[in-house]
Amino acid sequence: MAEKEMRNFALRDKDGNEIGVFTGKQPRQAALKAANRGHKDIRLRERGTKKVHVFTGERKQVTKPKGAPVWMPDKIWKPVVKKVGIEYLDKPETEAKKVVVVKRRK
Repeated sequence: MAEKEMRNFALRDKDGNEIGVFTGKQPRQAALKAANRGHKDIRLRERGTKKVHVFTGERKQVTKPKGAPVWMPDKIWKPVVKKVGIEYLDKPETEAKKVVVVKRRK
């Protein structure tokens, strides 16, 4: 079975501006990375497509696992995300309009 390739997901703010890029084999993996950096409303546009994956996320502080190495602190941050849905982007209006300039001779 072929191994899945890494995909790029652009993090969008509420205005639609892309403020960061996270990678992962699945959108959830990229959303976990965004949540671990403190983002709560996570909207990831999959590069090369018009899909926007929408998640809600948070960070929780939990005790370290039993088999953790000695150097790990007693409390660690754990990201939690929940998928809300998928949105699709429309074509930008600037692509649809073409301006034709006609020069006339006198």
